[in-house]
Amino acid sequence: MKIVAGLLCIVFFYTGAKGMAQGIDLSVKDMPLRDVFSEISKQTGFSIICSKQLFDGSTPVSIHVKNASLRQVLDECLKNQELTYDIEEKMIMIRRKEKAGNTLPGKDRADTAIVVTGVVKGENNIALPGVSVKVKGGSGGMVTDADGRFRLTLPPQGVLVFSFIGYKTTEVPLSGRQSLNLHLEPANSGLDEVVVIGYGAVKRGDLTGAVGKVNMDDFSKAPVPTLEGALAGRVAGVTVSTTDGQPGSLSNIVIRGAGSVTQDNSPLFVVDGFPIENPDNNTINPSDIESIDVLKDASATAIYGARGANGVVIITTKSGKKGQPVISYNPSLGIMKNIQYTKMMNAADFVEYQLQIDPARKEIYFDSTRAADYYQHVQSDDLQRQLYRTGVMQNHEVSVRGGSDKSTYAISANALNQDGIVINSGFQRYQGRVNINQQVRDNLKVGINVNYSTTKATGSVFAENPAGHTYSYIYNVLGYRPTSGVRKRDVLDELFDVVDEDQAANQILINPIISMRNEHRLSQNNNLVANGFIKYDIIPHLSLNISGGIQRSNSVGENFYNSNTSQGNKYRSIGVNGRASEGSYNDWVNSNTLTYDRTFNKKHKFNVMGGFTMQGRSTQSMGISAQQVPNESLGIDGLDEAPVVTISKSSSRWGLISYLGRMNYEFDSRYLFTANFRVDGSSKFAPGSKWGYFPSGAFAWRMSREKFMKNMAFISDAKLRVTIGQSGNNRVGDFSYLSTLSMPVVSGYSFNNATPSLGTALGALGSSALQWETSVQTNIGYDLSLFKDRISLTADVYRKITDNLLLRAEVPYVTGYMNAFKNVGKTENKGLELTLNTINIQGKAFTWSSNFNIAFNQNKILALAHDQTELQSRVSFAGSYSNVALYVARVGQPLAQFYGLVWDGVYQYEDFNKNSSGKYVLKDEVTTNGVARNSIQPGDIKYKDLNGDLVVNSDDFTTIGRAIPKHVGGFSNNFTYRNFDLNLFFQWSYGNKLFNANRLIFEGNGTSTKQLNQYDHYKDRWTPENPSNTLFRAGGQGPMYYSTRVLEDGSYLRLKTVYLGYSFSNALLRQIKMKGLKVYAAAQNLLTWTNYSGPDPEVSTRNSNLTPGFDYSAYPRALTVTVGINASF
Repeated sequence: MKIVAGLLCIVFFYTGAKGMAQGIDLSVKDMPLRDVFSEISKQTGFSIICSKQLFDGSTPVSIHVKNASLRQVLDECLKNQELTYDIEEKMIMIRRKEKAGNTLPGKDRADTAIVVTGVVKGENNIALPGVSVKVKGGSGGMVTDADGRFRLTLPPQGVLVFSFIGYKTTEVPLSGRQSLNLHLEPANSGLDEVVVIGYGAVKRGDLTGAVGKVNMDDFSKAPVPTLEGALAGRVAGVTVSTTDGQPGSLSNIVIRGAGSVTQDNSPLFVVDGFPIENPDNNTINPSDIESIDVLKDASATAIYGARGANGVVIITTKSGKKGQPVISYNPSLGIMKNIQYTKMMNAADFVEYQLQIDPARKEIYFDSTRAADYYQHVQSDDLQRQLYRTGVMQNHEVSVRGGSDKSTYAISANALNQDGIVINSGFQRYQGRVNINQQVRDNLKVGINVNYSTTKATGSVFAENPAGHTYSYIYNVLGYRPTSGVRKRDVLDELFDVVDEDQAANQILINPIISMRNEHRLSQNNNLVANGFIKYDIIPHLSLNISGGIQRSNSVGENFYNSNTSQGNKYRSIGVNGRASEGSYNDWVNSNTLTYDRTFNKKHKFNVMGGFTMQGRSTQSMGISAQQVPNESLGIDGLDEAPVVTISKSSSRWGLISYLGRMNYEFDSRYLFTANFRVDGSSKFAPGSKWGYFPSGAFAWRMSREKFMKNMAFISDAKLRVTIGQSGNNRVGDFSYLSTLSMPVVSGYSFNNATPSLGTALGALGSSALQWETSVQTNIGYDLSLFKDRISLTADVYRKITDNLLLRAEVPYVTGYMNAFKNVGKTENKGLELTLNTINIQGKAFTWSSNFNIAFNQNKILALAHDQTELQSRVSFAGSYSNVALYVARVGQPLAQFYGLVWDGVYQYEDFNKNSSGKYVLKDEVTTNGVARNSIQPGDIKYKDLNGDLVVNSDDFTTIGRAIPKHVGGFSNNFTYRNFDLNLFFQWSYGNKLFNANRLIFEGNGTSTKQLNQYDHYKDRWTPENPSNTLFRAGGQGPMYYSTRVLEDGSYLRLKTVYLGYSFSNALLRQIKMKGLKVYAAAQNLLTWTNYSGPDPEVSTRNSNLTPGFDYSAYPRALTVTVGINASF
């Protein structure tokens, strides 16, 4: 028998609930048999399964029946045909009649055929409805039902072929078996994997640009509530860093290095076709995401024009699938803990330290009843145990997805409650999504996708407090005195830690635990996104796509400090105070494209797309702040009663219109060409500078299709890609091209000592010549698959030049301004990206697969403003430290480098001469440390004199370390054994430095703050009896300079995710009438290998393009352990 599997057709018509007994009305004359079956299928809802060849030579049918049964109609239609039929479930299977003599000699026909039954399942052990099950080389076949079951009659030595969209086609020889249960493998590693690109999608095998795709199976196993938390380390060239571990905080995402110097380098996000800049990704439930594709090179991003220079992240959410409704419920419960506590001095070491600084402090800690060793026997107070708690995270997800031939739907909801590991902090999300698609006619399809979410974050933002470093919770907890001395105190009940009655107000320590419990801090966001589309096939091969959407976001912020807080107590001049703010923005977008897709002569494939888009946003905000609130019991509601009230109000808007086009040409599946062009017009720039033009081109050569590689059977696919293109960055203020004036409250002037009159101050200096920041990028890539896709490698090398930077450049002071936006400067990013996927072991019971990615990026500044060779940057920190540059960006060097003095240990006795009065005087040939020579003493901090003048000052500042990693990456391993699956995911960063500013405060008291506790190891500081060369003496910290002393290696390797799941057997699922059931346990941030002495090497608490890698008072990153269930019905 000839193999005709390729000719089998499964024709699905409307699948309404029509039974075999339903009456059929049919009146036709000389109608082709094929058309008769089509009409029968329409009236009954049954699927017709047959070979196209069966209709060849069939006799036209004439039949006139009314309210006849299905069997009556079939018998009548086939009575003069060489065909017969079988009915199973909702299918009519047509086959040729058996001829005499067709049975084997000596055997009954029943002996030559068997009935085979089974269940087909996919990922997560979930039954797959709609799987095509065919008999290889024959005409039999069917599709699985809603529970994934099938039943077929075929020869005992037959072969079944299983195929389903998104899964690998699988052939299974029966070998006499009558029961068969099968797990299909996902096809998402093959060339048929669909990759979403700008305004379209292509198969990975036809891709010409550099596009990374997130493995969603691995992604879903991370026990984190946000997509950004699970994205880190998943795609080569995509760096995801977090400020710290605070619940609800957003991440910093950079693709292929920072191109802009002073402006935003975050990518453009496109969620279900809606382009969004700087989105709040907390509003998306990660479980709703179907795919995440990252466009990296200009060939892929140029279609987004002025917003594509930083890369594009395309998120597609889940939609319904044809079949009976599948109800899923996924609850999980997690606990979070701070696993690293900081060891501080105990009471005895702290008192000894205080007396070394100032012997006069003895009366604070000793009286006639306390011996010298008294504090060796007292309990030390440590507030860390009161600051941290075990956080509980509850997550509940429910969804209903299904559909028919014409309609699909997906409805989901999510409720998340995450307690922070710090008291009075947490994050909540309530979210729902509805996705409906309808095939209105054969050539018309419409759809709508709506997402609504409410998020709420509580607690202070740890990373940065504009009121100063002393308002940090970590600072106050770690620095709190472990003993109160002679004066008794109650740690749990007293707000003020008064050292003595004459103590100045700014030196009184505040109990941070009491303060935190009395603070009200709230950030709430309500977000609605709704978009829809219409796809109309005008003529064959030509389709019109119209889409549109709106987004409305409303945010509320509340801060209130009563008299029992650090910022509202009686010693603060502003007294009880607070602030309330509300902001909103409204986005709209419309996209209209025509697509022509056709193949000529089987070798020439064209896809041409053209259209235009429009988008706009309006924003507004208002706020009220109040001081000296008289009735603190009213909380935030009492702000209006305060005598000092400040009101703020602002609004803005922008608009963008674009024309775009793309052409793809493919010859014989060997040579692929892509050309993109986009024109953008933006309201953010002045007339004459509004329009930007962004072209790109790409060529790919699939060499594996060439004759010279045909005999290399071990090569599954090999493709070379070359691209070049231009994209832009418009991340600038809505009206930055205009000069502005302002009337701030602090700019008043008192004439004749009268009430100050409000004055006008210079705001911003505009420029009508301001225009796009432009990036030109070249990329050479190579895709290689070996041994039937058991090994696949993707390699890309790139070079990106960003010119006409939107740089906040320095201007002459005579203008009245310090800086202004200009189109000056140029940067370069070049690098190498490697992604390796392997199937290491693939057995019947055990499999092991791996994914490895690594990215190297070199960043360089090619030019700054006119005649400018470097740009120094400061961070808001502590005292005079805030006035000293810690970072420098120099032409010819990376964007951000640490800048400061080179630490040279500690002054020892041999560096001094001893005068006649017994005082130590620094030798003339020994350099100073920034203070007067006669003030330096043995045990003081020491720096290197780089210019040789024996005086350390700003002239000795130099580049002291790189802030940007040399390479970053991730390594994921998946193991399955029978019903168990295990995932291990590692993430790393290598070659960057971190500035541990905590050590400036707690390892020598760099701010000279009185009564401030220190790290426990500082007890080993320099003393005459212990001449340490690493820890200076008490009081020997010198001037407030940054140096290499606290600059540390920030490299790390982290076991980011561990996931273990168990899927219950099919037999049990049938008994309890479920489609799928899985239990799992997962852990996040389990182990970290690093030389960094701080709590977490993955922090950057003052993060910007120019100031990365600064660590001070970060919210700890929690160890999270989660257990959960995935259930489907």
